[in-house]
Amino acid sequence: MILTTAVSDDKEGNKKVEKRQEENHVFDIKNLNLWYGHDHALKNINFTIPEKNVTAIIGPSGCGKSTFIKTMNRMVEMVPTVRIAGDILYRDRSIFDPKFRVENLRTKVGMVFQKPNPFPKSIYENIVYGPRIHGIREKKLLDEIVEKSLLGAAIWEEVKDRLHENAYGLSGGQQQRICIARCLAIEPDVILMDEPTSALDPISTLKVEELVQELKNDFSISIVTHNMQQAARISDKTAFFLNGELVEYTNTNDLFSTPKDKRTEDYITGRFG
Repeated sequence: MILTTAVSDDKEGNKKVEKRQEENHVFDIKNLNLWYGHDHALKNINFTIPEKNVTAIIGPSGCGKSTFIKTMNRMVEMVPTVRIAGDILYRDRSIFDPKFRVENLRTKVGMVFQKPNPFPKSIYENIVYGPRIHGIREKKLLDEIVEKSLLGAAIWEEVKDRLHENAYGLSGGQQQRICIARCLAIEPDVILMDEPTSALDPISTLKVEELVQELKNDFSISIVTHNMQQAARISDKTAFFLNGELVEYTNTNDLFSTPKDKRTEDYITGRFG
C-alpha cells in the first residue's frame, strides 16, 4: 500500500487533510485490443491489477479470459495471426518495450496451465529446470531451491522421499502442485493461472485453492476460472469478461452481492453462460 493525501473543506469551510491508502499495482492495462486475424477478441480493456491479491477473471466460454491472461506474459503472441494494440504496464514498464526481453518478463510473470503439464522427468528435474536455465549449477543450492519450492507448493511432505521418481507417477492434483512448485522455483513476482483446477477432482481442487490463499502473501495472482463459486471463495477482486469486453471489475464481494451491470447480474445468477 502507498499513502496519498487529499485536501477537502469541512462544514465550516476549513481545509482538512485526509490520508488515504491506495493499492500498489503490478499491472496497468491501457486500451488493450487484440485480434486473431479479423476476429476482435479483446476490446478496449482498461483496469489495474493490485499486488499480493488474488484477481479472478470470470465469464462464459469464448469471452476472452484465457486470451487476456496469456497476453500478460506475451504467450498469446505465439499464435501467428495475433495483432495487439494498446499497452500493458508491468510495474510501470511496458511489456511490449523492445528492450524488455520476453524471457525476463516470463521470469517475473510465471504461468500455470489448465491441465497439469509436468516434464517427463523426475520431480527433482522438473523443479530445477528453470534455475538451471538461469545459470544455477551448484547442487547444494539446487537442493535448497527444490525443497523451498515444494514447501511453497504444499507438496514437500508428499514427495520428499520420491524426488527422483518420474513426475508422471503422481496424481493429477499432485502434478498440478509440482507445476506450481516449478513456477515458484524461478522466484516470480506474479503467478498467472489459467483454470488450474478444471481437470482436478474436488479434493485436489480444495488443496490448490488453499495453496492460492497462502501464496498471495508473497505473490500477486491472477486466475482464470469458469467456476464462480471458486472465484467467490478465493479472490479479492473479480473481473467479468463478456464477448471480449470487460463488463465489470471490483471487489469480489461487491461484484457477487451488488453487481452494477445487468449483464453481470444475469451471468452470476445463471441466466446465461
